[in-house]
Amino acid sequence: MSFGFTLEYQDGRARAGRFRTPHGEIDTPQFMPVGTLASVKALDPDDLTTLGATMILANAYHLELRPGSENVRAMGGLHTFMHWSGPILTDSGGFQVFSLEGLRTLNEDGVEFRSHFDGALHQFTPESVMRIERNLGADVIMQFDHVVPGQSDEAKAREAMERSVRWLERCQTEFVRLLRDDPSAPTPDQALFPIVQGGIHAGLRRESVRAIQDMADWVGIGIGGLSVGEAKPDMYEMMEVVDAALTTDRPRYLMGVGFPEDLLEGVARGVDLFDCVAPTRMGRTGAFFTHDGRRNIKNAVFRLDTGPLDGECGCVACQRFSRGYLRHLFVTEEILGLRLLSLHNVHFLCNLMRQARVMIAAGAFDGWSRAWLARYLARTTDTSVHTTP
Repeated sequence: MSFGFTLEYQDGRARAGRFRTPHGEIDTPQFMPVGTLASVKALDPDDLTTLGATMILANAYHLELRPGSENVRAMGGLHTFMHWSGPILTDSGGFQVFSLEGLRTLNEDGVEFRSHFDGALHQFTPESVMRIERNLGADVIMQFDHVVPGQSDEAKAREAMERSVRWLERCQTEFVRLLRDDPSAPTPDQALFPIVQGGIHAGLRRESVRAIQDMADWVGIGIGGLSVGEAKPDMYEMMEVVDAALTTDRPRYLMGVGFPEDLLEGVARGVDLFDCVAPTRMGRTGAFFTHDGRRNIKNAVFRLDTGPLDGECGCVACQRFSRGYLRHLFVTEEILGLRLLSLHNVHFLCNLMRQARVMIAAGAFDGWSRAWLARYLARTTDTSVHTTP
């Protein structure tokens, strides 16, 4: 089989494994850089390989709107289109569609919405999304689900969770049909991941897991509807609830979570895969990660700083350039600054997950992660911006 997961080490609830896909193996835990439009902003595939990324994420919603999934397929699928030879995961676009408040209409069949680019009318259904993701040709594709804000009450969260389960059945039916009837797709063997929903309501999360695991023998499982406005303690509690309910022999993917503290808290609660736009989005605004907390390169304190972004980082930006120079690039609006901070932030998260894997294998994850977080969170996060020349 093209897919498989081996759980190699466990330290408490933290896991280190290996996920096999048609385009290669992924050591877990793993952070997946986000290439929404078939491009990780400011970085090219060689950058991603050098910094140690092995799996990336693209978005079916955005790629269907531009350039169109059929056009991507005509170009050989995502791997050929973007010249990335490693594994790819596509998000179904459920979050993006449901964030279009005022531009979409929901019913049991699916969602009708107007493009935020040109106002054109589109419809996504579980079946059409499976066809879109088949055209794109990612290794792992996500079900079309119903996403609600993190603080939604139980009734609203239940409605979305139950609809997501019903839509999963339709996704699965169409997915199986496409595997059978469309063998010439860019990646013939794909894996469909279901998505656990239920908001911040433990009972709903358990119901969602039961319904999903009773439906089919999934290659892996997504955990959605978190990091969408709920408090962090609530997010961590839901991770614990889902961890206790899920089978242990499949990879777990926590969707849209990617700050350092959340990655370590997720690993401690049994999560294997993560993604988030934060590292590149932050990099484009001057924010960067360090072992001593988050900083902003635009701050005047860095004007004459000859040190690297982080003295313990091995990325190209830290090995070659000073904080003073990088601040100059941002103050003068040079594009190189955005690229270098984006590269640093993605490297920082990928390397953090490599370190976590080593510590899990050594049986030292808990003590290491507590010390790491204590240092990272103890320093005042500096997000102020002072552009004094």
